[in-house]
Amino acid sequence: VQLQASGGGLVHAGGSLGLSCAASGRAFSSYGMGWFRQAPGKGREFVASIMWSGSSTSYADSVKGRFTISRDNAKNTVYLQMNSLKPEDTAVYSCSASSTGWGGPQISRYDYWGQGTQVTVSS
Repeated sequence: VQLQASGGGLVHAGGSLGLSCAASGRAFSSYGMGWFRQAPGKGREFVASIMWSGSSTSYADSVKGRFTISRDNAKNTVYLQMNSLKPEDTAVYSCSASSTGWGGPQISRYDYWGQGTQVTVSS
């Protein structure tokens, strides 16, 4: 599976951005998908995950209520809608795929990673 994230950019605090992650391969609908982020000087941090069917999602406490993960298996795409953005959301956001069907917050459960997209939130 190859993953390509897009949609990052510069936004003011309180604004919104929508990220997309396009996946190649016929098995996309069987993969659990996740979004992670990495800020300068910090480790990779879990943001959100979604089950292969889309029936279950999980969020980091820091983004709960502001971010929404979704997927369209017909388009081989997973999305991350980010609202009420804060300067501390500034990071490179990457999407990932888990062949187990559900990755959750554990980095080790993900088999494939895409290149990230930069999100910068100004105060």
